[in-house]
Amino acid sequence: MASIAQWVEGARPRTLPNAVAPVVAGTGAAAWLDAFVWWKALLALAVSLALIVGVNYANDYSDGIRGTDDDRAGPLRLVGSKLASPRAVLSAAVVSLAVGAVAGLALAVVSAPWLIAVGVVCIAGAWLYTGGSRPYGYAGFGEVAVFVFFGLVAVLGTQYTQALRVDWVGLALAVATGALSSAVLVANNLRDIPTDRVAGKVTLAVRLGDAHTRILYQSMLAVAGVLTLVLMLATPWCAVGLIAAPLALRAAGPVRRGLGGRELIPVLRDTGLTMLVWSIAVAVALAFG
Repeated sequence: MASIAQWVEGARPRTLPNAVAPVVAGTGAAAWLDAFVWWKALLALAVSLALIVGVNYANDYSDGIRGTDDDRAGPLRLVGSKLASPRAVLSAAVVSLAVGAVAGLALAVVSAPWLIAVGVVCIAGAWLYTGGSRPYGYAGFGEVAVFVFFGLVAVLGTQYTQALRVDWVGLALAVATGALSSAVLVANNLRDIPTDRVAGKVTLAVRLGDAHTRILYQSMLAVAGVLTLVLMLATPWCAVGLIAAPLALRAAGPVRRGLGGRELIPVLRDTGLTMLVWSIAVAVALAFG
């Protein structure tokens, strides 16, 4: 029987910046348009957090019953380690996704009802990442999905629900956030290349190989850096986003040095921290710029 601490670890709290940063960035973009609505921002945050926890539990369940997690170097998985039954983890995933659906429905009703369709696609994407008969996460499309859902959709959706429109600032924030969020998954899959290859999980990292995956990770960090400079066209105060650069360099260190296995686990934490600090800094700059 898994303890509460193990259930919390199974939710993968190190990935929570992937949920928080897009909402912060999107809210900053809305504030740039003088359209900040605090309670809509909180609803968007509830949606994002519930979805990422649901995704993590769904992945735990799906990978566990497939045997993908039988030999794993990464953080704890509940089903793979047999600390919790597949049914219990599946129930946790369903509850989390249901919470996200309810919060998303409320946000769509008070903003734009057509966003309900976007929410349905997001929930389907969360489940089909590793669930179903042909999970797209096993075919190398995980990073693309993260870029779309936790970058474009999350940032622009947050901006739109508050401002009822989007602009180039929101788009730049969305692309930068999507790149950083995808970088977290790239680092995760880089670590798991040996075990994923054996398990038949053909991630983008497995397709590219170790060396090219390391280049891809560093390129995604660079994209966020370049877009920070672009955002200075909106207001020079966006330069404050560069305070996240030392964190990005620390995150890239193990990747650049060729480390592998458990030595890459801190990369996920540091990349998420980079994204969170960057999003807060740029959002504040846009709000007051």
